[in-house]
Amino acid sequence: MPNLRPALTAGTVAGALTAALAVPLAAQADARQSPGCASGLAVPGAEKQVAACLDDLTTAGTVGSGHTVPADWAGLHAAGTRNPSGVPGIQLDGYFPDTSAFNTNHGWNHDAQFVIRLPERWNGGLVVAGPPGNRRQYANDFTISDWALAKGYAYAATDKGNSGTEFYKDGRRPGDAVAEWNDRVTQLTRAAKKVVAKRYGRTPRRTYAAGISNGGYLVRWQLENRPELYDGGIDAEGTLWRADGPNLFTYLPQVLRAYPSYAATGDPSAHKALLNAGLAPGSEFLWPFHNQVYWELTQRIYREEFDPAYTGEEAGYTYATRPESVHRAVARVALTGRIRKPMITLHGTYDSLLPIGTDSDVYAKLVRAKGKAPYRYYRLEAANHVDGLYDSFPDRLRPLLPCMRTAFTALESWTQHGTTPPKSTTLPRPASGDTVNTCSLS
Repeated sequence: MPNLRPALTAGTVAGALTAALAVPLAAQADARQSPGCASGLAVPGAEKQVAACLDDLTTAGTVGSGHTVPADWAGLHAAGTRNPSGVPGIQLDGYFPDTSAFNTNHGWNHDAQFVIRLPERWNGGLVVAGPPGNRRQYANDFTISDWALAKGYAYAATDKGNSGTEFYKDGRRPGDAVAEWNDRVTQLTRAAKKVVAKRYGRTPRRTYAAGISNGGYLVRWQLENRPELYDGGIDAEGTLWRADGPNLFTYLPQVLRAYPSYAATGDPSAHKALLNAGLAPGSEFLWPFHNQVYWELTQRIYREEFDPAYTGEEAGYTYATRPESVHRAVARVALTGRIRKPMITLHGTYDSLLPIGTDSDVYAKLVRAKGKAPYRYYRLEAANHVDGLYDSFPDRLRPLLPCMRTAFTALESWTQHGTTPPKSTTLPRPASGDTVNTCSLS
């Protein structure tokens, strides 16, 4: 296994997937929580709500004040990423009614938690996000919230209604837990719009959905199924669910079967099988980490969600031969490509968890065939699934985040001024420059 930075060892990544720090909001020393701090700002439908006026809504301030949970966003950005700070405003934390209790943030032990941030200087917009992986409501704080707040956007995020590596225990039937993710984003978007209207005296002029990985999947689903709520979206390496494939189950078992032989002996036939499963040539240096941290865990927990009756080894799982009920469960959350608001997709060619050839390449074709709104797709040469790995391989990788931010700016110009972004393309890995903080879509 490569020599990884302490912030992104296998243990800390697994820890970030399974737990977050319990920070009691009552202990926040730096927040001004006077009765009039957020007078009249009630989140519609919320069972619990805590309001605070903060001198800084970005992670530069919220880490110290207890209004974020760093474990939620550990390992998701490169160490050299520069973020803005100094955005005063109101933060609302709370949760909607729910029956599950995976989310331990703030000691609440209650799911359907949310955070809404309302900057003093508002630009008239709202950004809504769902977390990547099985993380919680603060997972996008460093990657999306800080940057959006500094631009003047109100920001809202949800834990999707269940989290952690046992999320599949939520719900009564296969697929319920993932289906809830979509419902919770819709619920929060509607509620956040009303909160914004109350705070600023008018509804948002524009609302964007943004997300990475499972968060990108949520953007895709919302723009396909709830387009009336949004003006556009940024989908970064979103997870593709298709009832007939491709999906996680059509390639991860192949990877699990072939990798041991390749790792032990360099077996050429095993190597070919891994490439045939979708892994990119040139990404081999990433495979030991993904084998240790991601592949088996991801296959198991999502198989438990959609096919709990299966009792064999995960490497032996064959989705095509599983009962029709399993395919119907996947169909409940499947994507069609029929987006109805402008969207930009980004995906790294070295993604070794959601291979680009079995994911966004396929989804882009679906959108072009069935979509009803403008679309751009940028393939990022040598970007992988988690930007934290860039710090271990700066000579071989590029981060995705700076391109996501550039794409967001392009989406703003596209939806507000009709300025067409550069054509869809594969962006070569830059040979020089600050690749951690800059990106051109040209």
